[in-house]
Amino acid sequence: MLLQYRKRLFELWRIAAFYRLDTHLPVAQTPQLQPIARLIAMHPVAWFAKPNPNGVKLALEDMGTLFLKLGQLLSTRRDLVTPEVIEQLVQLQDKVKPFDVALAKTQIERPIADGGLGQSVATLFARFDDKPLAAGSIAQVHTARLHDGREVVVKVVRPQIREQIMADFELLRELAGWATARIEAARAVHARELVEDYRQVMLSELDLTLEAANTTQMRNNFLGSSLMYVPEVYAVGKNVMVMERIEGVPVSRTQVFDALGYDRAALAEKGLTIFFTQVLRDNFFHADMHPGNVFVEALPAGTPNPNPRYIALDCSIVGELSRQDQLLVARLLLAVMNGNFTMLVDIIARAGWIPPTTDRHALMRDMRRTVSPMIAKPINEIDFAGVLMQVLDIARRYHLDIPPQLMLLLKTLVHVEGLGRDLYPELDIWSLAKPILTEWVKQQFDPMQKLNEVRQNLPELLLAVNDLPELLDNSLQGLSRLGGQQDRQLREIQLLRADMLKSRQQDWLAILGFAGLLVFATMVANHATWQISSWLVPLLYIAAAVCVLWRLLS
Repeated sequence: MLLQYRKRLFELWRIAAFYRLDTHLPVAQTPQLQPIARLIAMHPVAWFAKPNPNGVKLALEDMGTLFLKLGQLLSTRRDLVTPEVIEQLVQLQDKVKPFDVALAKTQIERPIADGGLGQSVATLFARFDDKPLAAGSIAQVHTARLHDGREVVVKVVRPQIREQIMADFELLRELAGWATARIEAARAVHARELVEDYRQVMLSELDLTLEAANTTQMRNNFLGSSLMYVPEVYAVGKNVMVMERIEGVPVSRTQVFDALGYDRAALAEKGLTIFFTQVLRDNFFHADMHPGNVFVEALPAGTPNPNPRYIALDCSIVGELSRQDQLLVARLLLAVMNGNFTMLVDIIARAGWIPPTTDRHALMRDMRRTVSPMIAKPINEIDFAGVLMQVLDIARRYHLDIPPQLMLLLKTLVHVEGLGRDLYPELDIWSLAKPILTEWVKQQFDPMQKLNEVRQNLPELLLAVNDLPELLDNSLQGLSRLGGQQDRQLREIQLLRADMLKSRQQDWLAILGFAGLLVFATMVANHATWQISSWLVPLLYIAAAVCVLWRLLS
């Protein structure tokens, strides 16, 4: 029940009122949000607060790390959030005040079972720099040197942040369940699933052993490669990670590449090749490739480097696609490159993204109008990210159900295109990507490759044959139980209808109570003596607010 989180809810209510979040809710598009907007406006703080154009951004920052991170996640979901709010969410920054180095050392020295490394800082390092190299909302990074002379970076999770975030997640789950039961828009965007996906992302960032595992896997995928280098992880605990310190140039510092004599066009092509290699070959891609996480290899002064590699950092957020999703992505991109929008919509429909009531011809027309400029113009004249955001806006209007992993891939593609554009504005992404995609699709349907796959999976196939009689028997038994399951489902539907009817009755009761008390308060204020109205009218207003709160929290 939401009542057990009442203290935190009242705090969030105050923050929402202070920044006038009611003025940012899309009430016109989603009338179900009207009661929430009114509730925010009822808080006494809102009576004296003026609407803030950056209210959503500032409110999320004040609400805490979880809500700040939620805003950052939603900033990539233009299919779910209105453009006005997106403009604020993209402004959210990770840079926060660092915590005390003594607390960082305590985190490092905690027992292994408690997430530390189980040894003193002096035992682990020959040198440990107290001043942090960088600080974020989840962790901060210190530089250090091992006793064998290797330079390292030490990433330390903020103390007590896990407990705070997990407690807020429980509240967020309850709010998602409440909204799903009452607001159609929440059901349409799968609010519960969105919260759970977000929970998995946050767990990946809070547990550095997961980040270390991702880093090691990506390092192994590119071991010995001339394309990319991933630093080695030396030691890891749940709250601490020690890894190789790298020397490189941030990918955004293009003037340095010119000074070093690097071929920026070759670098841009290499970045695009890395992206498709991760997605198609490895099925394991870095999903947070913003400029702060991507560097270019820099050798000591005077050392020529004709083939510099990329360096990837912070592998806490990675994406994986099923074989079906890989084929789907390749076919979608090829359909766009070939200008075949009929096939594009057909692929989307076959994937089950389109509701049955969707007008496919209207969807195809909007897709053609939006995406065609990407084919008709050179890439340096197109705002690729802007076009993609328009596509996602179309997805939101037509209620397309895009899987979270594909949204993660689209976000990564925007990052990659942006990096390529900064490095070499004349980069022709289509001429580079099309042969890669075409060759990969051909490989998937190569008879020899299919034969090799069958040969590799032959033992499992033979074992599966032995299970056929049992599977057949289970199928027959399942058919016999189907009638009983249908009866139970019918009863569940009837109970659900009864619950919805009860909820509607409670809504009307709350509305009538709220309106009746307001009318009664007005009558008292107009007709009663000042001695009576001075104390009775505020009580009636409070009782009206209690009616609304009772319904919202029940």
